Amino acid sequence: MISIIAPVYNEEEVLHSLYERIHEVMEGTGEEWELMLVNDGSRDRSAEIIAELHEKDQRVRGLSFSRNFGFQEAVTAGMHHVIGDAVVLTDADLQDPPEVIPEMIAKWKEGYDVVYGVRSSRDGETWWKLFTAKVFYRLIHRITSVNIPLDTGDFRLMDRRVVDAIGRMGERNRFLRGMVPWVGYKQVGIEYARHPRYAGNAKYSSTRKMLAFAIDAITSFSYFPLRLATFIGFVMASVSGLAILLVVFLRLFWTEQAFTGQATTLVTVLFLGGVQLISLGIIGEYLGRIYDEVKGRPLYLVDQSWGLQEREDAKSN
Repeated sequence: MISIIAPVYNEEEVLHSLYERIHEVMEGTGEEWELMLVNDGSRDRSAEIIAELHEKDQRVRGLSFSRNFGFQEAVTAGMHHVIGDAVVLTDADLQDPPEVIPEMIAKWKEGYDVVYGVRSSRDGETWWKLFTAKVFYRLIHRITSVNIPLDTGDFRLMDRRVVDAIGRMGERNRFLRGMVPWVGYKQVGIEYARHPRYAGNAKYSSTRKMLAFAIDAITSFSYFPLRLATFIGFVMASVSGLAILLVVFLRLFWTEQAFTGQATTLVTVLFLGGVQLISLGIIGEYLGRIYDEVKGRPLYLVDQSWGLQEREDAKSN
């Protein structure tokens, strides 16, 4: 069986088209399949449409969260509940075309455990998003110990053993684009053209959300910010030591008026204070993640589901 997971957040305009295209593609493969739609606290009719699709086709299953928990949590919930031998992650907005899935399945049957989509083009996106995405992927590729492929998103196929391995990773601040390469196994990329959003509004369009996503990614898989803070501390200490020797030399052998005045002192204190606050902020980011892990709260809470209880009842019988 091939399981397809699509997180949903205010996607009422897209869901029927998403189902129709996935249905057409998967029927063409001849494979047994299921579609898991995870409603991440939508405020529109997304939950009602998921229920309608399930009534229409029992292969459509669904979860609805008690509130908005986030994309990573929605994907994780889907992975917890699907039963396929291979699992495909995709966006509900049809920017990742379902027509690429058969090519992913073919690579999986060749023996690859992960088949990830590499974006050869990204139509319909602003130059700013394209630029920041390019910088982000190359930055995280250089500063992390995990070989995260360039220009990839969450659109990918994973073998069941990869899904189970990720299921055993219990961290709260999840970055699946890094977790999948971390588990290893045989992985390969295939290029595809990313389409413009089919309808509705983008959910990661603001700079604030993209920055928060980047911080989560970096702090999940790299100690580089901490090491950078340490390096800056050593540099500033070295510069301060040299400055002390320079001031002593100038006052002894040149003029007593060297480096005098409140402005010099004020600028120096403000600069060092800024460096210290930045360093504390970096430490705070990591400390906050430790705090989240210690609390041990569940990743998500389910309000209602469609098609899952029937499957559990069938198993028990």
